[in-house]
Amino acid sequence: MMGRNPDGQRPDGRIESSDYVWIDGFHHPKPLRTALPGLVPSPEITAMPTRCTSILRHLIPVLPCLVAGQRPAQSQGLEYVKAHYTKHEYRIPMRDGVKLFTSVYVPKDDAVAYPILLQRTPYSVGPYGVDQSRPDLGPSPSFGRAGYIVAYQDVRGCYLSEGGYEDVRPQKPVKIGPGDIDESSDTFDTIDWLVRNVPGNNGRVGLWGISYPGFYAAAGLIDSQPALKAVSPQAPLVDYFLGDDTHHNGAFFLHQEFNFDATFGLPRPEPTKKSNPRFDYGSFDAYDFFLRMGPLPGANRLHLKEKRAFWNDIMKHGSYDDFWKERALLPHLKGVKPAVMIVGGWFDAEDLYGPLNTYQTIERTSPGANNMLVMGPWVHGGWARGDGASLGPVSFSAKTGEFYREEIQLPFFEHHLKDKGVWNPPEAWAFETGRNEWHRHDHWPPSQARSRSLYLDAEGGLAFEAPSGAEGEAFDEFASDPARPVPYTATISISCPNTYMVEDQRFAARRPDVLAYQTAPLTEDVTVVGPIRAELQVSTTGTDADWVVKLIDVYPDDFPDPEPNPTGLRMGGYQQLVRGEVMRGKFRNSFERPEPFSPGVPVGVPFTIQDVYHTFRAGHRIMVQVQSSWFPLVDRNPQKFVDIYNAVPSDFAKATHRVYRSTERPSRLKVLVMP
Repeated sequence: MMGRNPDGQRPDGRIESSDYVWIDGFHHPKPLRTALPGLVPSPEITAMPTRCTSILRHLIPVLPCLVAGQRPAQSQGLEYVKAHYTKHEYRIPMRDGVKLFTSVYVPKDDAVAYPILLQRTPYSVGPYGVDQSRPDLGPSPSFGRAGYIVAYQDVRGCYLSEGGYEDVRPQKPVKIGPGDIDESSDTFDTIDWLVRNVPGNNGRVGLWGISYPGFYAAAGLIDSQPALKAVSPQAPLVDYFLGDDTHHNGAFFLHQEFNFDATFGLPRPEPTKKSNPRFDYGSFDAYDFFLRMGPLPGANRLHLKEKRAFWNDIMKHGSYDDFWKERALLPHLKGVKPAVMIVGGWFDAEDLYGPLNTYQTIERTSPGANNMLVMGPWVHGGWARGDGASLGPVSFSAKTGEFYREEIQLPFFEHHLKDKGVWNPPEAWAFETGRNEWHRHDHWPPSQARSRSLYLDAEGGLAFEAPSGAEGEAFDEFASDPARPVPYTATISISCPNTYMVEDQRFAARRPDVLAYQTAPLTEDVTVVGPIRAELQVSTTGTDADWVVKLIDVYPDDFPDPEPNPTGLRMGGYQQLVRGEVMRGKFRNSFERPEPFSPGVPVGVPFTIQDVYHTFRAGHRIMVQVQSSWFPLVDRNPQKFVDIYNAVPSDFAKATHRVYRSTERPSRLKVLVMP
């Protein structure tokens, strides 16, 4: 995570920042330990090491970034937790005999029975030891005061849990014997043990988690234990090749994956309480660091030294083969029984694909399921911390994080686990950016939205009408040089600034290898909602290419500057990124079977851009930018049809790309627009 602290601007417009904050989790756990009354205490926990190579798969500093200016939610406080909860530690046996380390906080007031809230994590349930407690319990500070038994578990192979760790462990839909385990079976066995052995519980269990813990929460929905009544997968990662973290549409997300694996990916020789040491980049500039690293084999040769197992696996599986399909969770989400609240952020730089597609999958495969989607204007996990009133210079005119935690998340669990309160939620609770309003919808995307198309037009125009009079080979072209890729952010940092999701795109629009198309100033509001379908007609002089499409809100020249404005930021003409996505061209017809481009031959490149809910206000313009690199967020495409993970310097070549906009070959974005 990175706190932005601009202290200088380079001639090329990129902002230098050396402020680097280490964040190892939401409401960072501080492990614990002891035995519940009447039960056998955990034997020699201190002698039971478990070293997990995990340090926040999507929350470590070298991955996403801390939002500047956000204040954390008010905590319960260590004194409150110790005064009102007794901490216990257990090693819970799984069906195959492996024991998973679990910290359990039980309210001292035993006048009533309490539901159990469970989080399973690869990022440590620390602090360890029954005399040391977390300063916060549950998904938000309100839960510690509302009264819950709260359990945290180190997943298999991590920290003080036994067994072997596997990154996004594949599901086993058919289990024949006790040796057939997966994250769903570990969740089942854990819940079964907790409700049978923790005194004072009411027989109901809730499960939640953000990011990687969100994956574990989603896995708990599969063949769920009957006591599991409410589950909230938040920013769950569900497909590492199609849209979460590691790849988007087959394009490798270099910056995030390297930053994570450099530390997370180290082997664990034995159980331990300690995290892996942080990787030393020896640089503050990610663009320069990764450009000097060269082609992807340079990562192991220069830095990782073949010691990160998951990185090595990525390098061996360059298409959507069985390795990736086995780790895709969505095909297994069937017959869901617990109530589900899926949470995501419109500006989540890592796991936006996960919540949207988890919701849609459950809708298809589990008719009648109590399935709800919540989407707000947040970065990765931003709903769990801070007030959610802004992101960078973009204001949302409301404390969206506080509203979510108090008016949506807490009532969800209170209703399903305690039968408390009046709970009449919509199917989808979504925040509309631009106009900055919460909406309740009975379906996502909203059923009243209508399909329209934004067409790329001559002289940098963008219109809702198809091009007319553009005969023959009307196109725009640009030269793409892998040695000078387009940066994805103007901020200079070794970390990935999550504010890039709303960053001013003028730095990119001014480059000759970025095409920009925009409407005239709008005469009325235009609200775009749901997924976007890019349909490009292109050609290249090479045999492969990436295609990056960005949807941008261009502010009027007289848009007011923020108050206060210590950096002197000018918002007039600001080009706010609303959504960007990349498509690796060789996968345009199949993610399983890549195919080259024929030089100079026009072809269609269709792909899905993840959902938005944004109103372009009257007086603003809608802009679309098209480019072929987005570095180092996405690795460089050599522009030659090769195995990119084993490419050599001589494979990289300049190419000229064309984007067609004629009547016969229109390029467009298909969008859903609210009436």
